[in-house]
Amino acid sequence: MKSNRPIAGSARRRRSSERPPARAAAKPAPVSPATAAHRLRRMHDRLVAAYGPQYWWPAHSAFEVILGAYLTQNTAWKAVERSLANLRHAGALSVEGLRALSLDELRVLIQPSGFFTRKAPALKAFVSMLDEEFSGSLEVLRAAPARVVRKRLLALPGVGPETADAILLYALGAPVPVADEYLRRIAERHHLLAPSPGRKTISYDALSALTRRAFARDPEPARAALYNEFHALTVAVGKAHCGPTPRCQGCPLAFDLKKTHPGR
Repeated sequence: MKSNRPIAGSARRRRSSERPPARAAAKPAPVSPATAAHRLRRMHDRLVAAYGPQYWWPAHSAFEVILGAYLTQNTAWKAVERSLANLRHAGALSVEGLRALSLDELRVLIQPSGFFTRKAPALKAFVSMLDEEFSGSLEVLRAAPARVVRKRLLALPGVGPETADAILLYALGAPVPVADEYLRRIAERHHLLAPSPGRKTISYDALSALTRRAFARDPEPARAALYNEFHALTVAVGKAHCGPTPRCQGCPLAFDLKKTHPGR
């Protein structure tokens, strides 16, 4: 004889289905561009107080900076240091030295950095551009308008916005901010920016524009040094606290999280 008693699990499932849906956590209200810029500028000051000067970029010459900017793509700096040591031993840490290497020789020397079959031709393309359009001279390249140089760099193989801006800022001394994944995480987690409609992540240009606004009131001659330190400081705090999984305890930027996450 069948029992009319409902199965306990079914009753639990039915009662559960009758519960009102949980409310989604309220998203923080978007901040104005001016407010976001002001907060980012304050973050810079807190990072300076926490970490002090970073003295970036670690290199002995402008051309070594350029080599490092190419080689550090998709790899750790320790690997780049091994490639640079190989190039130094081969006398190739200069435009002339790199020009004299064959493509195969260059591939072998930079192998520790990975992606050497792509990076070696990209470095050769940079030297060819320098020879053909700027008299083979970094000084001539430095004297050209930054917007012109940036456009030309972006047309080269293996050069995206971050690499182009790193070359402009660290090798050529141009007042150009550098944005990276660490800054994107900070901007996203502190709700300084949101992705544009149709995008999943904040764009490079949006991060760059935010940084420019943050330092817009600083004297123009000082901006290159400020952009330099700020990028290095975001890397420092990113490695310590703002990795793929945030570690907010003890972070110098935790003070700002209280603006958008009052419970923290």
